[in-house]
Amino acid sequence: MRRPLFLRIVNALGAWDPYFTHRTDATNRPRLTPLQKCTAAIRMLAYGTSADQLDEVLMLAASTTLECLGMFAQGVIDMFGQEYLRPPRCDEVEHLLQIGESRGFPGMLGSIDCMHWQWEKCPNAWRGQFTRGDHGVPTMILEAVASYDLRIWHAYFGVAGSNNDINVLNKSPLFVQELKGEAPRVQFIVNGRQYNQGYYLADGIYPEWVVFVKTIALPQIEIDKLFARHQEGARKDVERAFGVLQSRFNIVRRPAKLWKRASVGKIMEACIILHNTIIEDEGDMVHVPLDLNENPETCFALPPEVNCGLNIFFTNVLQRNSSIRERSTHLKLKQDLVEHIWQKFGDE
Repeated sequence: MRRPLFLRIVNALGAWDPYFTHRTDATNRPRLTPLQKCTAAIRMLAYGTSADQLDEVLMLAASTTLECLGMFAQGVIDMFGQEYLRPPRCDEVEHLLQIGESRGFPGMLGSIDCMHWQWEKCPNAWRGQFTRGDHGVPTMILEAVASYDLRIWHAYFGVAGSNNDINVLNKSPLFVQELKGEAPRVQFIVNGRQYNQGYYLADGIYPEWVVFVKTIALPQIEIDKLFARHQEGARKDVERAFGVLQSRFNIVRRPAKLWKRASVGKIMEACIILHNTIIEDEGDMVHVPLDLNENPETCFALPPEVNCGLNIFFTNVLQRNSSIRERSTHLKLKQDLVEHIWQKFGDE
């Protein structure tokens, strides 16, 4: 994190709550400065250090450091969450579609996957609920959607670790805007066929819905091998986002030492928001050269449209839900993408 961004966060938290202002105590002596409090919180997030390790450097007791961490996480969520943890806007969706088209996947909005965070202080009564056999320790699951620049557009955290990705998906609010009819409406043409639903790249456990495009398991012919190679390469965006998130905030890599489930969730949400602010501040965007005039009859993306009206009739919700889960369209889309990638990259 660069210094201007850090100072911007400190100033925003000062406007959010007097806790992050320079005050005096009852004896008219200056108390801890906002820089001390925010630095203590950032150091705990970035290095995963314990609270009592900051006493000698920042002159904060362990209880005060934990208090700073909780207030800092809540302040980041309140002040920056609405902007840095939201679905993409219409212009951002159009840019994501252009990037997806240049990579061979028209209509792609990103990639989706789940990550486990070990919960060391999980209560004994909950350990069976939060423990899965392949991990052997209590965990909580983060479901995320990331784009090519590693920005996390959707994050849903807190499901018990004994669940799999499908269970998390069934509880996730990922498609709430789609069901309400308020999400950007994506239209694109691939292999001569028009589709009206954007999709995410996913691994094999996800269901065969039109909003997910999975790889081909054990491909035998060259056209299937080429598609699998490109799909698995593009789907690694979310895996890279998880890796960068853990490297920037080591507290997420280490076992969570907080007792309360809500507190662990706030820490994760604050880390994701800070991750997105750093990406925007650094401007670390992958500028892929776009040629929208290339082969226009085969594939192009129409500008997304947004329905902002309140259209929440239950019959319409059911229709949208069935269109999201439509398996036949999923199979057609996957086959069209296989042929499209072969036409575009088959000469490599």
